[in-house]
Amino acid sequence: MTIHDVAMVAGIVLPLWNIPLIVRIVHRKSSEDVSIYWVLGVWVSLALMAPSAFISKDPVWRYFSIINLIMFSFVMLTVVIFRKKRS
Repeated sequence: MTIHDVAMVAGIVLPLWNIPLIVRIVHRKSSEDVSIYWVLGVWVSLALMAPSAFISKDPVWRYFSIINLIMFSFVMLTVVIFRKKRS
């Protein structure tokens, strides 16, 4: 296994660590402990970086960015939905 292979696996697995956060929010039916400004700031940053990843020749950067944007979109939506339910 090369260093490129390790980076590819890490780039795919790392965004999956968003799943426990989503599960915790859904289980507790609250996102009050997660800053809405942080979530939106991270999501906007990922969205602004995405075009660079989409055209990149580096598959690690491309796959990581796509999966991270998708997974963090789920985090952002979960935080927003469960924030509104508490209001």
